[in-house]
Amino acid sequence: MAIWFRNLTTDWLSLRKPELRQIPFVFVAPERNRMIITAANPVAESQGVYSGMAAADAKAITTNLQILNYIPGKEARLLRQLGLWCIRYTPVVAVNLPDGLILDISGCAHLWGGERGYLKNIVNKLRASGYDTRAAIADTIGAAWAVARFGKITPIIESGRQAQTLMNLPPAALRLEAPVLEKLQKLGFSTIRSFMQIPRSVLRRRFGEAFLLRLAQALDQENEEIIPLVPPVPYVERLPCLEPIKTARGIEIAIQRLLEGLCLRLKAEGKGIRKAVLKCYRVDGKMVHTGISTNRGSHSISHIFKLLELQVSKIEPGLGIELFLLEATKVDDIDVLQEKLWAGNPGLQDSALAELLDRLAGKVGANRIHRYLPVEHYWPERSVKEAASLSEIPVTAWRTDRLRPIRLLPKPEQVEVMALLPDYPPKVFTYKGRRHAVEKADGPERIEREWWLEKGEHRDYYVVEDSDGNRYWLFRSGHYDAAPQWYLHGFFA
Repeated sequence: MAIWFRNLTTDWLSLRKPELRQIPFVFVAPERNRMIITAANPVAESQGVYSGMAAADAKAITTNLQILNYIPGKEARLLRQLGLWCIRYTPVVAVNLPDGLILDISGCAHLWGGERGYLKNIVNKLRASGYDTRAAIADTIGAAWAVARFGKITPIIESGRQAQTLMNLPPAALRLEAPVLEKLQKLGFSTIRSFMQIPRSVLRRRFGEAFLLRLAQALDQENEEIIPLVPPVPYVERLPCLEPIKTARGIEIAIQRLLEGLCLRLKAEGKGIRKAVLKCYRVDGKMVHTGISTNRGSHSISHIFKLLELQVSKIEPGLGIELFLLEATKVDDIDVLQEKLWAGNPGLQDSALAELLDRLAGKVGANRIHRYLPVEHYWPERSVKEAASLSEIPVTAWRTDRLRPIRLLPKPEQVEVMALLPDYPPKVFTYKGRRHAVEKADGPERIEREWWLEKGEHRDYYVVEDSDGNRYWLFRSGHYDAAPQWYLHGFFA
């Protein structure tokens, strides 16, 4: 099942500000030095304003047009909220950006009296909540998506009849890219019927593999998968008791144990409690509860415990409490702060640092921990050395006028390189069997060999960044006119 929210963001704003329902308004975003409309409400559309139009042109059409700034990512957040609401109809719901949802309704429709009742129930409730909604049910996602947006007959497609249904729809119903749609329009293909019977080899040559994939997915010739939404797990901790708890001390111990589990999870997820509720289920069947709130998110056990401790006197245990339940009903993101290693006493002489290194060495091994010092050499392999101890002082300062990798290989490793011209930076290089496409490059930085120590070729170093955003330190050994060799010498952060 595909659901289409025709005016997703403008409907959302109209719900928050009902005074805008009778006023034409649009969302705009900058694009190539112009403000382009990304969404228009129905009132604006009725006056000739549409998405993709320049805001200046729209103002010329509608004098009282309200122009609002586009909110990045708003569609995704709205669709996620709507998708989580739809989970009551089926456990498999996926967001279909920028304006739809996909529901796998297999085995669910009979609970609403069949597919028609199922569709009617969802659409009516979404429309009643303020969203202009259309939906369709078909065997494939592509066919349901097409009918929800372009269909003018029944929204429920009989099993196996998606081909007949798609024939009369425009090519845009196949979820094609804009350049492909323009090409189809230039060639006179106004409906899917006009090219459906053309051989695949011809279509592939003309419009590419993605075009054939979309067509095959809509016709159920190719499988299409969705990524379902995962409902958030509530921040709740339960503590059942073998014996009923009657004393204040017992309640405090229970709170402490609940907080240990809850705050550990919140800390791992970078969250903090803003509001929490403690529910106590008594053996007589009654439930008493209390709550706390904080001014800012916190996952500090001691801090939250002190707040809950003040509420213990308000809890009446009666004949005893057999179950405690602590729920964080509101949480906030918390910025993780870097802990200070040398608080008040910076420097390598801090005994806490030595103790920390000793503990780390005991866990991961002493040979995994190294400290390096700069050495007065130009040649990269000789420009650093390993310190013998924490007390060893560098005899020279670290070189900061040139960019150096955070990890330098003790011995450069040869790589295969392809460059546009011999003296150009590499365009592609292969390291350990993996091919890296270079997106950016900086250099060269020529480093001459230290002739008073050894003879050999100079090196031309480049800092390159591949398509995955990883940065490497590559060099060409010797001049480029004599089939030089390329090497990888380091990795940047």
